[in-house]
Amino acid sequence: MKILALFLTGIVAAEHLYILWLEMFAWTTRGRQTFKSFPEELFEKTKSLAANQGLYNGFLAAGLIWSLIIQDPVWSSQVAIFFLSCVIVAGIYGAITVQQSIFFVQALPAIAALLVRII
Repeated sequence: MKILALFLTGIVAAEHLYILWLEMFAWTTRGRQTFKSFPEELFEKTKSLAANQGLYNGFLAAGLIWSLIIQDPVWSSQVAIFFLSCVIVAGIYGAITVQQSIFFVQALPAIAALLVRII
């Protein structure tokens, strides 16, 4: 179970690194393809807002990566639980306020990683 927990936590971290890249560096290119329901004319106008969101996703990824390299198993688990919980809250909030698919893309993998960690 420990290896599965580490693997799923790594997947969630990698996903948030991808979101960082998408929102900070590819918002007006790849972002248009990803967020098709977002009005085309707003991508350029919201570039700095998206970059700010990407930075926050980077912090989530950094925390999850940090949890993977901490040597003490109890401290590592606690850090992972905290950051996975943050991802879950962000995913649920995004699903409610932006697009329902955010729950499945962002929150659900974090929920799976958290459940494997606490079982």
